[in-house]
Amino acid sequence: MPTFSPKTKEIQRAWHVVDAEGLVLGRMATEVARLLRGKHKPEFAPHIDTGDHVIIVNAAKIVLTGKKTTNKQVYQHSGYPGGLRQFSYGDLLATQPAEAVRKSVKGMLPKNRLGRQMLGKLKIYAGPTHPHEAQQPQPLKIAAARVHTGDS
Repeated sequence: MPTFSPKTKEIQRAWHVVDAEGLVLGRMATEVARLLRGKHKPEFAPHIDTGDHVIIVNAAKIVLTGKKTTNKQVYQHSGYPGGLRQFSYGDLLATQPAEAVRKSVKGMLPKNRLGRQMLGKLKIYAGPTHPHEAQQPQPLKIAAARVHTGDS
């Protein structure tokens, strides 16, 4: 029996909306990377982009656990000697929340042209609205990634 390989024309891509309010950054990013990669589908193949489109709203209200807002660093290098800049994830979340989410998801995707193609299906918005209503995205609940407070 030959190995099944999905054809690119036969792949059905769905649209998902993730409300990131109160979600932990890393736990949400793993679920989003799984959807972008297509690992939730039975026709998954590691060499073909079988994933879905994902829209993340309320990226400005995402949460980091522990002391990651001050201790976790973001590094950026210009390519020139002495061109290394570093700042904390808390600063990045305050100024560019969409970029903080994009960096986290990008690190969980393949590091090649296939990973860049998958990252192109990710849309991130800091606020609660998005312009993709025509695609009829389905809301996606990521319940396990919410921060638990001592109230309940």
